[in-house]
Amino acid sequence: MNHGIRSDMHTSYLDRRSGWRETATHYALLPLRVFLGVTFIYAGLNKLTDSAFLKSGGSGSIGDTMRAVRDSAAIPALVDLALKNPVGFGTAIALGEVAVGIGVLVGLLTRLAALGGALISLSLWLTVSWATTPYYYGNDLPYMFCWVPLVLAGAPYWSLDALIRARRRGRNQAGAW
Repeated sequence: MNHGIRSDMHTSYLDRRSGWRETATHYALLPLRVFLGVTFIYAGLNKLTDSAFLKSGGSGSIGDTMRAVRDSAAIPALVDLALKNPVGFGTAIALGEVAVGIGVLVGLLTRLAALGGALISLSLWLTVSWATTPYYYGNDLPYMFCWVPLVLAGAPYWSLDALIRARRRGRNQAGAW
């Protein structure tokens, strides 16, 4: 029974539909990369340019922030470690955020950058936002989980990683002749 539908039209529609799905699947992580990359670059630059943040004490300083969360942190030893050199710790976090953001945004060493982002988010969750209740009001835990797909998949498209892989494949294939 034909039902008036030509099989070649139906196949063409399915091919287009699966092609769209495949394209969407390829680029599904791109919005996440852009969001996390821009956000982490902004967060790092904001810390580096904030005159109050990179100080051992005073309103808005990394030192006062660490002292304020020390007793409510999941791992107070992490806070104690940061308090040994709050300015150095704040600088390291800020530079780490910028490096992670750039790496993920341009797709260079994406898995490593995403792992760095996940570790930064995890450390902030275990210290600064641990006492946030309910837990889902704190942003560090969701950020940590946003990094996981990028740790697992990297940046297979629109990335320097993909460009480097393509050039290596080209060289390897050219060398095989």
